[in-house]
Amino acid sequence: MAPADTLHRLDEGEARTVRDLVAGLGLQDARAPGERPRVVADMIAAVDGRASIDGRSVGLGHPADRALLRELRAGADAILVGAPTIRAERYANLLDADQRAARVAAGRPAHPLVATVSRGLDLPLDVPLFSEEGIEIVVYSESEMATPEVTGATLEVVRSAPGTLTLPALMDDLGARGIRSVLCEGGPTLLRELVAQGAVDDLLLTVAPLVVGGGAASIVEGAALAAPRALALREIHRAGEHLFLHYVPVLTDG
Repeated sequence: MAPADTLHRLDEGEARTVRDLVAGLGLQDARAPGERPRVVADMIAAVDGRASIDGRSVGLGHPADRALLRELRAGADAILVGAPTIRAERYANLLDADQRAARVAAGRPAHPLVATVSRGLDLPLDVPLFSEEGIEIVVYSESEMATPEVTGATLEVVRSAPGTLTLPALMDDLGARGIRSVLCEGGPTLLRELVAQGAVDDLLLTVAPLVVGGGAASIVEGAALAAPRALALREIHRAGEHLFLHYVPVLTDG
């Protein structure tokens, strides 16, 4: 039986670990001065497009999918995730001990920066993430409420005037902090805004062998885009009956 973190590339038949896949993305490649961070979105969906079961994505997953997410976190400088997703998925324990040690050995912080958007500063402070030592959380908000007190994590609020908080401004702020790569973990509304801005450089989509039905969201939710965003399929991998698809945007002139 193949290890839980092993994927099989369908076009070549070779086995590779999720660490190999993430290393191939080059998340630590240098960015030009003033260039926005590299953005990789990692999402999972059932074959009928539903992105959750009973409000959470965990029921769709496979051990290789979970290993891929954690390896992407280990490789990225920052994680971007909506506050509703932090609440629904009960974020905690982002990295394994060996991943944290490898980051420190490479001269990087033990944990990636966690960036989230909460316009009304409605944060799920009972989620374990907010009480974990060594976690740095930056909240982008339009609220004038006082910064919540947390024990364990470090919490900073970056405020914008009502109606002025935009994802390009958020990305500019992350770039000014020296962030080279961002892993977007959703949710679907946040991912829709990134796609609309043309700010997703890679989409890693896991397709779970399930039909869910119901009214659960897809990986992208919100108003229709002005025009569909064309993608090119870069790689296909398989673990069990789960498919792992790597898409990149199709670049067009003008």
